[in-house]
Amino acid sequence: MPLLSLIRFLTTLLSLIILGFVAYLLWSWNQGDLVQEADGDLVRVREDWRLWTALALGAFSFLGKFLVLPLLAKPDRGEPSRQDRGAGRIIPGAQGAQLYVEELGTENQNTIILTHGWAMDNTIWHYAKRDLSKHFRVIVWDLPGLGQSKGEISLESFAGNLAAIVEHTGAERVGLVGHSIGGMTIQTLARDNPAFFNTRIAGAVLVNTTYTNPLKTMILARFMQAIRFPLLEPVMRLTILLQPLAWLSMWQSYLSGTAHIANRLGFGKYVTRSQLDHVTLLSTKNPPGNIQKGNLAMFRWDATGALASASVPVLLLAGELDIVTKPFASVDISGQARTSSLETIEGVNHMGLMERSDVYNAAMIRFFQSVF
Repeated sequence: MPLLSLIRFLTTLLSLIILGFVAYLLWSWNQGDLVQEADGDLVRVREDWRLWTALALGAFSFLGKFLVLPLLAKPDRGEPSRQDRGAGRIIPGAQGAQLYVEELGTENQNTIILTHGWAMDNTIWHYAKRDLSKHFRVIVWDLPGLGQSKGEISLESFAGNLAAIVEHTGAERVGLVGHSIGGMTIQTLARDNPAFFNTRIAGAVLVNTTYTNPLKTMILARFMQAIRFPLLEPVMRLTILLQPLAWLSMWQSYLSGTAHIANRLGFGKYVTRSQLDHVTLLSTKNPPGNIQKGNLAMFRWDATGALASASVPVLLLAGELDIVTKPFASVDISGQARTSSLETIEGVNHMGLMERSDVYNAAMIRFFQSVF
């Protein structure tokens, strides 16, 4: 989402400034000062504090995450969120896309398709895959441009690829779950292909999402919209142009722990260290140019009223503390949808589906058991 991308840019810049200061300290220590002694000889005097400070800051620049992470999040609760991928495969999508898809459960169960948020991949659904696959056939996939999927980066393309996955399942009707841009993708499908949506979708769960340009429904919305053209878009386009350099900078920020500070702002009070590190790693591994293309696409997107004519039941799950897609966005979507219900989850932020997975997953299970 654009807000976290901006904060990540600022913390990456901070990390580079620290690294630049390290270089300056080493240079100034090596240069020293020429001091004339009593006998007239010139002696180079070096201040050792510069060397030791440079070494300490240099160590922080590449090992700082091990110091920062315990300060930002709670100890793990046993099972870490970071998991290797399952046995997935590549299937053809819309407009020549190549989509990475994983399947859990059995074909005789009702089918649910999970669509992740931006800058992530399907591994953020670790807890949902574990819990929902006990009751349903679960399909997860990577959005084009992220993870192992390739294709056009736009909300319309994502919706077309989601429809392709629905067809791929072979199920007569499926349930859809979308987090953040995943929820926007579901609404785009309802907007652009209402006949398909009403006949093939049994129910939809929209998790911490919005219905319009996310700059309008996040914290500091007026300020964010004001800096869109003079700051946000130029920075994003520059990142696309200089992707290799941007990627190196992001990895250095990840190692220093400053990237974790940025991503911590997307969590509430329940986040664990492995959850925070996993999300930060994903936003570092995925190509920064692709991430910014997606952010630019969101700026030009709107699906207001997309669910107004849909006969599909919809469940809105909103994080009480969400600053990226504030809870009022879910309230507005609920008011626009013909058949909807809304649950607000206490104490969680934009990544609440991880930090309170038990609550989110239980709500999804109840909902889909009622619609199938």
